[in-house]
Amino acid sequence: MAKNQEKKWQEVKLGDVCDVLNGRAYKQSELLNTGKYPVLRVGNFFSRDKWYYSNLELEESKYCNNGDLLYAWSASFGPKIWNNGKVIYHYHIWKLQPNLAILDKLYLFYWLKESTSLLTQGIHGSVMAHLTKSDMEKMLISLPPLEVQKKIAGLLGALDDKIELNNKINQNLEAQAQALFKSWFIDFEPFGGKMPDDWKEINLSDIAEFIGGYSYKSSELQSSSTVMATIKNFDRQGGFKLDGFKEISPSEKLKENQKISLFDTLVAHTDLTQNADVIGNAEMLLSTAGYSNVIISMDVVKVIPKKGISKFLLATLLKDNRFKQHCLGYINGTYRITP
Repeated sequence: MAKNQEKKWQEVKLGDVCDVLNGRAYKQSELLNTGKYPVLRVGNFFSRDKWYYSNLELEESKYCNNGDLLYAWSASFGPKIWNNGKVIYHYHIWKLQPNLAILDKLYLFYWLKESTSLLTQGIHGSVMAHLTKSDMEKMLISLPPLEVQKKIAGLLGALDDKIELNNKINQNLEAQAQALFKSWFIDFEPFGGKMPDDWKEINLSDIAEFIGGYSYKSSELQSSSTVMATIKNFDRQGGFKLDGFKEISPSEKLKENQKISLFDTLVAHTDLTQNADVIGNAEMLLSTAGYSNVIISMDVVKVIPKKGISKFLLATLLKDNRFKQHCLGYINGTYRITP
């Protein structure tokens, strides 16, 4: 490319500046419980930790390694820079190999991250929505000069690093809060190990109400500014984030009370998506990822404190491990609280 052309912004088809490589399709009989190579599927890509393995030796293009840019394109959508060792990536994931002389990999990652809703406006299929390889390759990407791409990606990367650090700080503070809660309200350490006589046990439903989500038809799952949070947004190790979410079209069935806001507490309560290990997990929503409308699917319950009950106290109660034992459908476990 001529030197004067390098300084110009361009709009090009993604396929002209990046190779889009398909993963491998597996038969169920080929997915092993143990083996040499983990098989990265869409479920593992976002949150699920149930892995299958393979002993097959394949062409190098069917593996991904640390630093590779991947994109999930079926049912759930989004990019990821892979950093968990060598794996075989499944057919429902693409490996993207940009021409590094023209396109910075990290810039492409952030462009894909912000453009996912645009990419999925033309999704195909009525049961399992998906993009096609041709759809991806025809997408127009705006390319500033390479040095500008690197500056943009560097700035966004620094912001992500700061967010990750803040999340770790929040997790540490939350762990301290849980330890304090256990000391006071479970072990009664400040009271010699015995519940005070002027405390009482009540049903959780006496201090909170529970609002379930809605089961949307696949035809209602379209690109829009409304985001649907599902059980897949809960992490097995704890935490909740709007990552790999579904966008839906406005619906007459959408109720105002199904919307969620900052500091609402959500509970995963049904096993409809093979995420049984997170049932009963309770998380306070700390970010809406910039979306003005966030609602819940039928596998999530929003828990609202009744008058006089702190949202933060309620969230701490729900994070008590004993709560998970009662989380079958709507919840009415019994807990100790102060009068």
